[in-house]
Amino acid sequence: QVQLVESGGGLVQAGGSLRISCVASGIIFSFAHMNWYRQAPGKQRELVATITSSGSTNYADSVKGRFTISRDNAKKSLYLQMNSLKPEDTAVYYCQTRLARDYWGQGTQVTVSS
Repeated sequence: QVQLVESGGGLVQAGGSLRISCVASGIIFSFAHMNWYRQAPGKQRELVATITSSGSTNYADSVKGRFTISRDNAKKSLYLQMNSLKPEDTAVYYCQTRLARDYWGQGTQVTVSS
């Protein structure tokens, strides 16, 4: 059974930093292309960052230069380091992977106060 479990969200002031994590089980993590999405209230879910099995990364323009996606295959973990946070980064953050179908975690709330 595939499970993705996020953690590390919280409340932070604008300009601050936060690192969120996602632990995977039930998959061969090292082969998986992993993504971070976010969904703000009243908005569509959007792709924030991706990392391939080989470690190549890609970012949404809105977070480029501020966020860093990384992975630790030995720990089956995915990370998102978020620096210079802005109030508009407030959202529920989800890790996601696509195998035979899409798998999502339950999400972790990130709130950035102005």
